[in-house]
Amino acid sequence: MAEMDTSSGGGHKKGPGVKKGKKLSTRVDLTPMVDLGFLLITFFIFTTTMSQATAMKLILPKDADKPEDQNKAKQSGVITILLGKDNNVFYYEGELDNTASNFKSSNFHDIREVLINKKNSVRDVKDFVVILKPSDECTYKNVVDILDEMTINVCTRYALVDITDIEAQLVMKSEAMAAAAPAN
Repeated sequence: MAEMDTSSGGGHKKGPGVKKGKKLSTRVDLTPMVDLGFLLITFFIFTTTMSQATAMKLILPKDADKPEDQNKAKQSGVITILLGKDNNVFYYEGELDNTASNFKSSNFHDIREVLINKKNSVRDVKDFVVILKPSDECTYKNVVDILDEMTINVCTRYALVDITDIEAQLVMKSEAMAAAAPAN
């Protein structure tokens, strides 16, 4: 605690030849202040909320008894979205036919409307499945953007799958045609 040195003599005398009295020194013990500081630090550490990690929730499918039944979906409710380079988005509904007549081009702005229309056209929401296939030239940002679209449109059943060779060739041809079109 605080101490004062009171070892000097008695009264106060003024005048010549009188020695000046010693100045009293004070010494403050800071031990309680350090204890208080540590108590405050401890209090603030325990009462603050730690920042929560921001992550996207993924709903994983249940395991099926038979492996062939695991990935079955009605073709009328399936839409496949292919991600290309330069923010190009391609899609087709159901299975890709031999002539690729159902293979269509879009962009990130219009894909939301395509998803909404497909979701509304499916009778049972459980039959609506989106298959996402990023190409080799696709950027990480595009994958995150399309996953955000799934969350925005409340698409609960979607899968991130590798792109097939035929689909990759269609994407490359479509991108080459789109690049050549403005030059004409």
